[in-house]
Amino acid sequence: MSHSDMAEMPRRKLSPPSAAALSKTAKRWLYVFHRWAGIALCLLFAIWFFSGLVMLYVSFPSFRAEERVATAAPIDWPQVHIGPDQALATLGLTAFPSEMRLGMTGGEPVYLFVTSDGRRAVSARMGDEITQIAAPHAVAIASTLTGAPTASITTVDHDQWVVTRAYMAMAPFWRIRLADAAATDVYISQRTGEVVQNTTAHERFWNWLGAIPHWIYFEVLRVFQEPWRQTVLWTSGIGILGAIAGVWIGLLRVRLRNRYKSGSASPYRNWMKWHHVAGLAGGLFVITWVFSGWLSMSPWGGLRDKGQSDVARLYGDARLGFPTTDLAMLVRVGAGAREARFTYVGGQPVISLWSRGRPRLLDGRTARPMTLDQGRIITIARAVIPGSTLTTVERLERPDRYWYSTGDVRDDSRPLPVLRFKFDDPAHTWLHIDPATGALLGQIGSGDRSYRWLFSALHSLDFPWLLIWPPVRHILVWLLSSVGILISISGMVVGWRRLFRT
Repeated sequence: MSHSDMAEMPRRKLSPPSAAALSKTAKRWLYVFHRWAGIALCLLFAIWFFSGLVMLYVSFPSFRAEERVATAAPIDWPQVHIGPDQALATLGLTAFPSEMRLGMTGGEPVYLFVTSDGRRAVSARMGDEITQIAAPHAVAIASTLTGAPTASITTVDHDQWVVTRAYMAMAPFWRIRLADAAATDVYISQRTGEVVQNTTAHERFWNWLGAIPHWIYFEVLRVFQEPWRQTVLWTSGIGILGAIAGVWIGLLRVRLRNRYKSGSASPYRNWMKWHHVAGLAGGLFVITWVFSGWLSMSPWGGLRDKGQSDVARLYGDARLGFPTTDLAMLVRVGAGAREARFTYVGGQPVISLWSRGRPRLLDGRTARPMTLDQGRIITIARAVIPGSTLTTVERLERPDRYWYSTGDVRDDSRPLPVLRFKFDDPAHTWLHIDPATGALLGQIGSGDRSYRWLFSALHSLDFPWLLIWPPVRHILVWLLSSVGILISISGMVVGWRRLFRT
């Protein structure tokens, strides 16, 4: 046949695939994706649900301000010869520290400063900066926590319990194992003598079954912030899609009217039937639970509000120093205090004395007791958010949807009563201020309020009506997590059987 004859032949038109063919192909890939996502991630899902139950009762170790004050010795005021103004001047800072406090460190009163460059310490007895803590001194500091003798001491830059970026700014540490019944490990900064972490054998054991696998918090990965974050994002992200595919398939296969020959609404048997039924019953919970965990890794920047540290600085004071304090008066009124904190409130220097219970507020110059009336606090709050108007002032005497605690020690301290100030800025910022001390306790914008529901409520089930009855919340968490474990284990068995058969 010549080329001209071929040119005259009519061209065959390729007909587009039918809708039925496209639907069949889409379903096939839906099944394939769900199967392989389950094979890859069902074990991880089961671990997530089980470890979440452990975390309900044992949190990741931390050494927060409340525990620091509770375990501290009372300040030995006769040893305090250096005032806060002198201690601060010793450091030659270019900005007022975000935190400045006085407490006992191994039998010696020490000023500790949290600055943009890290933590620094100054002796309140001698006035010189502390830059190195020797091992015997660290042992003395650790023994004040429990009174137990030291079993061993090692130096570490990081380990499983001090691995985040915040700890890196305080490293290296003395890790001191105490010879007590709890097998306590105390971590002390070698630069300042500050106790930054403590763990017990009970916490260490249960966290290997709880927070560490739940957060994929293994030291070898967690020491690298971004690779760890991407690992959690991708595993949970693929898991969300796999769970959605599973619910879709489950709905396609269920028959509520024209049942299968067996009389069942499900065509499956044995493990596959358990997977199908449990997936239909708890699939929505699995999707929302994994989605909320994925959201906690701030994909594409996340929902959290920015600029909170800027508000904290505006609430403080721009000047560098602290005024000369009447040290003799401070010694008299400070009897029994375990910690003294120095800051500015609305441009006024103040000292708060902490022990067990509510703090006492002192004037930063005279060291005499003082109070802040609500009118003064309102005036201070108006200047915190520039270019905005204070629209509402509320006094909370009991927890509400945004100011509450689940009882988890990792939660921020949310004392009551508290004043809530609402502003009309673009973020619709709310400030929470302690009416007793004027301290800024928290800031929350529209992004954080959305995050409260999309993460906290969906992941921890801390809905207001459940927080009223903690046992009911725990029972519900157990029931839903058990369904999640059943979905995961049944999917793992079915998927792996198919994989090994293939």
